[in-house]
Amino acid sequence: MKKLKVVSVIAATGLLLAACSGTGKDEPSASKNTKDLTYAVITHSSSGDAFWDRVKSGAERAGSDYGVKVEYSADPDPAKQSQLIDGAVADKVDGIVVSMANPDGLETSIKAAVAAGIPVVTINSGIDQWKAFGAITHIGQSETIAGQAVGERLKGEGLKNVLCVIQEAGNIGLEDRCKAVAQTEGGKVTNLQVDGTDDNAVQATITSKLQADKSVDGVLTLGGQYAIDAVAAVKESGSKAKVATFDLSEDVINDIKAGTIDFAVDQQPYVQGFLGVTTLYLKSINGNDVGGGQPINSGPAFITTENADQVLKFAKNGTR
Repeated sequence: MKKLKVVSVIAATGLLLAACSGTGKDEPSASKNTKDLTYAVITHSSSGDAFWDRVKSGAERAGSDYGVKVEYSADPDPAKQSQLIDGAVADKVDGIVVSMANPDGLETSIKAAVAAGIPVVTINSGIDQWKAFGAITHIGQSETIAGQAVGERLKGEGLKNVLCVIQEAGNIGLEDRCKAVAQTEGGKVTNLQVDGTDDNAVQATITSKLQADKSVDGVLTLGGQYAIDAVAAVKESGSKAKVATFDLSEDVINDIKAGTIDFAVDQQPYVQGFLGVTTLYLKSINGNDVGGGQPINSGPAFITTENADQVLKFAKNGTR
């Protein structure tokens, strides 16, 4: 009788556990769900760009955490970036993360990917076009909101004549930043186009402008590594212009601590890469559309002398 009671209790416990599962069936394991999943991350970056190295690191970390394959590729030429998207579609990847610095040049390829049943997530650039192209969501910062916040900050510091340094020709996101800065800065904001693939050329161009116009009292760069070039240009030209920047690096944070860079705007590129892959992963294993039809903001956040030390330890790891 005692043995019979024990068997009955075990049987009853099994029935309760089955009821708690909701279906009475074995739940699928993570290994079954993630088997053979491949995601393509295709950006518009040029080689040697520290910002995009962090995007790549975030995407690859997500791939490692979830046990999926992440294939990263990039080309600043929209025609070639479109070809990379077309290639990913032909390879029948399980999802695509793509940055859209030139949305018009990528529209056909992205819509073709969506039509083929491949989920697409846009990151960094393209906040105004992602929904029309059929993407699940967009992960990044509103360049208008970020630019206006920067303009207000520069205005508060009394700057009257600011250079807005654009390192990628035709990148609408960068152009939107400068435009938004001008909306709230209150003084003169002049766009300065530079060759972002050559730091020496960037420094030389900024130096020349500062030497030609002594009234320039602010230099705003749109990428962390170019802020370092701007600091060198200010020193070389003998200018007293303040330097501020979008995006971070370990060097930028050290310059903020030293007072040679006023502040930086962090849109958290590591987050963009990590959440891009995460969003696709959740779509694959659970049918989720993250974002609820709205973009996901990864920034902006201001890095100043007050919080530089808190961020520096992560910048040293190459993730901020």
